[in-house]
Amino acid sequence: MPSYKTIKHPVTAEIEITRSRFITRLERVSDEASAREVIARVRAEHPKARHHCTAFVLGPDLRTRRHNDDGEPAGTAGAPMLEALLAAEVSDVVAVVTRYFGGVLLGAGGLTRAYRSAVATALKEATPLLRELRQSVTVTSGYELSTAIQHEARRRGFGLGSADYAETVTQQYLVPPSDTTGFTALVAELSAGSALVTAGDSEYVDL
Repeated sequence: MPSYKTIKHPVTAEIEITRSRFITRLERVSDEASAREVIARVRAEHPKARHHCTAFVLGPDLRTRRHNDDGEPAGTAGAPMLEALLAAEVSDVVAVVTRYFGGVLLGAGGLTRAYRSAVATALKEATPLLRELRQSVTVTSGYELSTAIQHEARRRGFGLGSADYAETVTQQYLVPPSDTTGFTALVAELSAGSALVTAGDSEYVDL
């Protein structure tokens, strides 16, 4: 996948349906362990709530998917929460919906709509963030030449990563995989072949 969408900041949103309060917490997470840490933290913040239903999606291909009804009738909470995340096409996101029971039973259909709506409401308040695949390319050159390469890289929209300054400059660039050959040719042209170019791993970066 060349790119995927996540959220920029944590979000807390609340809706009330027939006296029951549904408090949704959305957070960006990097893996399953961090998702479960968020779930545990929300549980600790609301010890008197009856339910803490959860769903999360991980990975650029949205392949890792988990959900839990936490005592609600099977299929009425976690699954519709997951559906809301998938409908929004976001990943690396965990949703926790804390329910304070209001004394009125909502029925299976009512619960399904409530939990889906709770997550959808929070997603509307979230700031989307695009992540794109970049190839790490390291260029080692003299100081003056490094400045010229950095200037041209910025002008063409290539990202700059970490740098090491010693007798020479070793600068990391983050380049779309489809542009790696062109970037290497650009560095060779600017340096007359004197710069050392080393291709590294690919990684997803925030835009």
